[in-house]
Amino acid sequence: MATVRLWSDAEADADPRVKAVFADIRAARRSDFINNFWRALANQPAVLERTWADLKQVMAADGALDPLTKELIYIAVSTANGCSYCIHSHTAAARSKGMTEAQYGELLAVIGMANQTNALVTGMQVPVDPEFQV
Repeated sequence: MATVRLWSDAEADADPRVKAVFADIRAARRSDFINNFWRALANQPAVLERTWADLKQVMAADGALDPLTKELIYIAVSTANGCSYCIHSHTAAARSKGMTEAQYGELLAVIGMANQTNALVTGMQVPVDPEFQV
């Protein structure tokens, strides 16, 4: 259960700042769907505006990484951070950007391997090789 109120469309329409962000989300995603993350952030319009602007800049802007790769990284970090919401949200986004079941399986294998080797090297306190320090 959410610890904050999730704004309805009627409530969002009554606040110009929230209404503007929700409209931009709908336009950018070409969908009428506003997910619960944005509905929760609406309780703090400044945080909503800033987070949406930052997310667009990082995830939607053209860059060296293609959109699917960005989503795969987001899934991996969300898994490491234990954020169930973001794992589900960005897995859905990755699928909409063309992620196959084979890619998803391989991603999960990489995440699992990284968790395993990270735990081993941390436990053993292996010093970083000078060749790796750039």
